[in-house]
Amino acid sequence: MTKIFQKRTRTAGDRFRTALTGESPLQIVGVINAYAAILAEKIGFKALYLSGAGVANASHGIPDIGLTSLDDVLTDVRRITSATKLPLLVDADTGWNDPTRTVREMMKAGAAGLHIEDQVEAKRCGQLGGKQLVSSRAMAQRIKAAVRGRSDSSFVIMARTDAVSREGLDAGIERAIQYRNAGADMIFAEALTELDQYRKFARAVEVPVLANITEFGKTPLFTVKRLRSAGVSMALYPLSAFRAMNAAALNVYQTIRGAGTQKPVLERMQTRADLYRFLDYDPAAKVAWKGRKSTL
Repeated sequence: MTKIFQKRTRTAGDRFRTALTGESPLQIVGVINAYAAILAEKIGFKALYLSGAGVANASHGIPDIGLTSLDDVLTDVRRITSATKLPLLVDADTGWNDPTRTVREMMKAGAAGLHIEDQVEAKRCGQLGGKQLVSSRAMAQRIKAAVRGRSDSSFVIMARTDAVSREGLDAGIERAIQYRNAGADMIFAEALTELDQYRKFARAVEVPVLANITEFGKTPLFTVKRLRSAGVSMALYPLSAFRAMNAAALNVYQTIRGAGTQKPVLERMQTRADLYRFLDYDPAAKVAWKGRKSTL
């Protein structure tokens, strides 16, 4: 009797883990919307990131201090994962008091993984001072709850620790090991300031370690070559494009307001042709979208 085996469809988590084996470190670039995700994919990135600060700042115009909800984040997750097949890692803050549900909903929305942090619910940006942490035991419970929500073992559950800036390197490593033992697949070591700190983290935790290479923060802008030498598995650029977009938009607004025309900044803009090229859109063709003819 012949047995027919059906190959399991590769999930978003599978794609993330595959990408992790293809680059050292894997560059994970932040996107704030679906079009940014398309740009990043066509440039050649292999993994994407949705920042909690990006959702708060870009989608809601508020600071990243734990004011956004799970549903707020899921809205942006769905838009991004509908526009690209690249695996998306999502900032899940502290898990919104229910890490089990958070994981389930993120998986349904198409995310490849998420990270949960060890701050109190009224969290602060990881690159700022004055952060307050929950106990390592409480954070381990968050991780265990997240693992319970996972129906696909490839979905990535990452633990972020902000402990180094508050309690020191050894305490941060000790916490990370506890989080790994609780079921975390990977570790996000936030706000480290030296390559040797990453090296010690990677050796101690023995799972992939992520470095947050964000601008204007505590961590120097290490190159991928230097991060590789320290054993870092992932290099994250959470808001680089967003910051550049903001500066460009502000310049355009100032120019239009001051000069009465956008002509002085026209050459800095993306052309209509380039916009359509990245969208794979031919304005001369009849293109249907959600059952309606395009009006572009």
